[in-house]
Amino acid sequence: VVSTQSTGGVLMLNLGGPENSAAVHPFLLRLFSDRDLIPLPFLQGGKTNLLPKFIAKRRTPKIIEQYDKIGGGSPIKMWTEEQGKAMVQRVSELCPEMDIVNYTGFRYAEPLTEDAMDQMEADGIDHCVAFTQYPQYSCSTTGSSFNGMYRHIVKRQKEGKPMKMTFSAIDRWATHPLLIKSFAELINKQLDTVDEKDRHKVVLLFSAHSLPMSVVNRGDPYPQEVSATVEHVMRELKYSNPYRLVWQSKVGPSAWLGAPTDEAIKGLIKRGNKSLMMVPIAFTSDHIETLYEMDIEYGEEMRSEFPDANIMRCESLNMHPTFVECLSQLLASHLKSDGKTIPQMALRCPMCVNSTCGPMRGFFSSRHLPKDLTSCEGDDKEEDIKSFG
Repeated sequence: VVSTQSTGGVLMLNLGGPENSAAVHPFLLRLFSDRDLIPLPFLQGGKTNLLPKFIAKRRTPKIIEQYDKIGGGSPIKMWTEEQGKAMVQRVSELCPEMDIVNYTGFRYAEPLTEDAMDQMEADGIDHCVAFTQYPQYSCSTTGSSFNGMYRHIVKRQKEGKPMKMTFSAIDRWATHPLLIKSFAELINKQLDTVDEKDRHKVVLLFSAHSLPMSVVNRGDPYPQEVSATVEHVMRELKYSNPYRLVWQSKVGPSAWLGAPTDEAIKGLIKRGNKSLMMVPIAFTSDHIETLYEMDIEYGEEMRSEFPDANIMRCESLNMHPTFVECLSQLLASHLKSDGKTIPQMALRCPMCVNSTCGPMRGFFSSRHLPKDLTSCEGDDKEEDIKSFG
C-alpha cells in the first residue's frame, strides 16, 4: 500500500460534531438534508425540499442548550486528532520504513471528509487508508462515510480531475483483542470504585446507538457486530457481572432497536437492581451521546428520580493507552497486508436499496473504479441514519 518511496495518509472517519454554538445549525442542516434520516413519506420530495431547513432551524436552540451543558461544543474532533497523532507516532515505530500522516474526515462537521481528501492530495499523499472509527460496521455510519468518499472520487473523475491517490479501507474491528481488552480494563477500573462485596451485583449496560428496524430488517450487520463486541468483553471479564445490551439515541416515531437505554435503567431499578454501569460500547471517544445522554439524561436526571440507585458510567476509550495501541496495531497490520479487506466488505445487505453501495464496496475491495461511473447516480436514495455526535 505504502512503499518506502511514497507517503501514506490515514483518514480517520467519524460523524463529527459542532465545536461551538455557531456550528450547530450547519451541522444539523447537513444532518437532516439526508432524506432518509427520519423515515417519513413527506421527506421523499425533490432536492429543493425545505423540510430539512425547517427541522434544523427548529432543533438548533435545543441542541445548543445540550452542548452548552457539556462545555459548549463536541470534543470529538479533539479526541480524534489526539488519537490520530498518537497512533501514527506508534506506527512509525512498528513500521519505520513507512511515512504515515493522519487526517480527520467527518460526515457532517468540519473537517468534512471530501475536503480532507482534497487536502491529502494537495499535501502530496500517495495512498489514503480510510480508517473507520466505528468499530462495528453499519451502512448508516461506516457505509455512509465510504459512500461519501466513493462519490467524491467519482465526481472528481467526471470533472476531469481524477484523484491520484490510491485507496484502501479498514472497515470494521468489532472483536479486535486490544479493543476488547480496552473495554475490560475501563470497566474494571470503574468496578474498583464499588465496595468489593457488592461489585458482582453491578449490572453492566452496554449501550450503543440504535438503528431503525427498517434498516435492521434489510440485513444491516451492526446489531450482530455490536453483540459480538459485548460477548467478547464479557468473556474477557470472565462473566463477572450480569449484563444487557441496550440501545440509545432513537430519532423519530418509527420502530427502532430496543430495549432503550433509559427505559432499561428504569425497569432494572424498579425490579431491585440498584447498581448499574453504562458502557459506551460503540463509541471510541466522548461526545454528546456520552457526555449529555449518558451522563446527564441517564445519569444525573435518573439519580434524581431514583436517589437510592447507583447509576454510573465507565470512561470512554479516548486516549486509553491500550486503545491507542489497538488503533496502531490495526493500521500497522493493514499497511503490512497491502491493504486487503476481509470478504465481509464486499457483501451488500440482502435487501439493500442504496445504488451507491455496490460500486463502493467493489471499489474498496478491488481498489479500482468501475468502467461504468453512472452506477452512483442514484445517490439521493441513500438510506443513512445519523446520530447527533
